[in-house]
Amino acid sequence: MSTKIKRTILYIAIIILSILCLCPFLLMMVNATRSGREIMTSFTLIPGNNLKNNWNTMSGYFNIFRGLANSLFIAVCCTVLTAYFSALTAYALAIYRFKGMKIIFVSILIFMMIPAQLGLLGFYDLVNAMGLTDNYIPLIIPAIASPATVFFLRQYTLAILPKALLEAARIDGAGETRIFHKIVLPIIAPGIATMSIGTFIGSWNNYLTPLILLYSPQKFTLPVMMGSMRASQDITSNQGAIYLTVAISVLPIMIAFAFCSKYIISGISAGGIKE
Repeated sequence: MSTKIKRTILYIAIIILSILCLCPFLLMMVNATRSGREIMTSFTLIPGNNLKNNWNTMSGYFNIFRGLANSLFIAVCCTVLTAYFSALTAYALAIYRFKGMKIIFVSILIFMMIPAQLGLLGFYDLVNAMGLTDNYIPLIIPAIASPATVFFLRQYTLAILPKALLEAARIDGAGETRIFHKIVLPIIAPGIATMSIGTFIGSWNNYLTPLILLYSPQKFTLPVMMGSMRASQDITSNQGAIYLTVAISVLPIMIAFAFCSKYIISGISAGGIKE
């Protein structure tokens, strides 16, 4: 089999897989324009004419722009805190040698294996005792400690960061803080961007914690607002509105993924330095 035929088969397979991946998104967009009864009784990829009614139904339950703003604020804050402090911790664990380092690293591995839901009751009691319920602070500050991100970035730093570069910077008189911000961060930026995608999506889709901690409707995140619509008694007529809400909520995630993916590709060779 010639190389040209193999390449053609590969391209065809990639196109088919791409179409299969895009079908759920297309179906979601189409259902956002159909009524609940049409969705429940038939299947089609042809857009309907119920978009305005779905929008009016959705607007009757909540202000989606308020939900988008709340979710975006929390997701961006969590992503920034996780990216910076996880990179700082990972760099320290990868480069420095200090007493208790192995204990800290093992503790990180243990916390990675513990489901977050197990500590939810104790977390709520702590937040309630501190008087921080119905507040964004307990939804944002815990993002500073992200064991999975620290573990990934530590391994990434060990694999891509040349120690000779750090030694050269120290010889030139650069301080540790300046080395981290001017040298280390640009080199491990592709790894940070990779983990930032997951952090942003995880924070954006977080439903359980905001549902427990937030009481005021104007502070609800978008997943909590969508949950209130799903819990309504008139669920059949709300199907189109739910699809419309989900379609709108997916757009920021797709934008974030597209931005970070481009950043990863452009910076993937940033650490290619010979020792």
